[in-house]
Parts: sequence; structure tokens; C-alpha cells
Amino acid sequence: MTLFRSLVPLLACVSVARAQIPAFAATSRVPPAKGEQIAVLAGGCFWGVDAVFKHVKGVSGVVSGYSGGGAATARYGVVSTGMTGHAESVQITYDPSQISYGELLRIFFSVAHDPTQLNRQGPDVGSQYRSAIFYANEAEKETAQAYIDQLNKAHVFSRPIVTQVAPFEHFYPAEEYHQNYLARHPDQPYIVFNDLPKVQRLQQQFPALYKQ
Repeated sequence: MTLFRSLVPLLACVSVARAQIPAFAATSRVPPAKGEQIAVLAGGCFWGVDAVFKHVKGVSGVVSGYSGGGAATARYGVVSTGMTGHAESVQITYDPSQISYGELLRIFFSVAHDPTQLNRQGPDVGSQYRSAIFYANEAEKETAQAYIDQLNKAHVFSRPIVTQVAPFEHFYPAEEYHQNYLARHPDQPYIVFNDLPKVQRLQQQFPALYKQ
């Protein structure tokens, strides 16, 4: 992401799912945790991913930030170089009695980003825009890997999923001006072209999970 983003998404780079992405078919052998949980996901610019999950029932909070690198480089200007190991990420607080981790991943793969784009997302290029799932325990790791295998074997996308499944180490909140960006800047051209359609697809594809 740059401060002056491209206004035109690179539509030719999008790998379209052939149909609505199926739900996670397997069952984790690890019992799910009880009480509020946290998931950390990366799918390109955090503005749009943040906006999508803020509209998901069962989600009580979303924070934009950086994960995958160290504390010293967890600053927007440095992360933007693509040399820090960080990915623009979101920290999602959710209630597993209302929405499962598998359903969060279904939304992540379906509408939050294109999981077949390597080190980019639409008009944004660099490893800081990579697709990644930062797992905190064996249940999350098992679910993420099994779900990716399921979708790849079913050829749901026209290209293979390249989402990185990596152990979670730290999450560093981004600068205040990045937080809740879509709601604060709904008319910005980048938001209109790239991120508002994601929220619209969430409402269309997952009406039972959508909240205003």
C-alpha cells in the first residue's frame, strides 16, 4: 500500500471462485476453545479486511495492524518497504459460540481477499500484502491447512491457494489513522473501487452472518 493508491483495481489478477465457497467439511480433532477468541489474518490492505469482519455477526472487535515481523519495524512507513517480514493484518475478536473459526476462514477466502494472489492483492504489491493465516494453536493450524486442501482439491478457484499458514508470534496495532478506515473514509476512491464491494459481497453471500 502506498499513500497514493492506484484507483483502478487490477481485475485481470483476480482468480474467481467457480461457485460460492463451500463450508469447511472436516472436523478438527482438537476441541474448540471456550469464551472469546482471537484470530489473526492477512489478506492485502488491512482497510478492506477490517471492514468485512466488522460486519460479521459474532465478531466483537477488529484491529488493523502488523504481524510476522518484529516490534522495531512495526510502523507503516517501514512495513511499506516490504522488507520487514510483516504483513498488513487484522486481529479479530470473536465468540466461537456464534461463529466458528472455520466460518471466519470461509469469509476470509470468499469475500475478504483473493487467496490465489502471491505477495500482492489487487493493485497493492509486495510481501506485506501476502495472504496469511497466523495460527495460535493446533486447532487453528489443522483447520486452516485442511480447509485450504479441501478448496484446492475441489478446484474452487481457477488457480491454487497460496495462503501462508504460519505460527502466530505477535500482533502490533497499526497507527490510529488506519483504524476503522472504511467507515471514516467511505468516499475515498480506493475504498469505493476495492473495499466497499467486499462488504457488499459479504451481505449478498452471507446474509445470515451479516450485521449492520
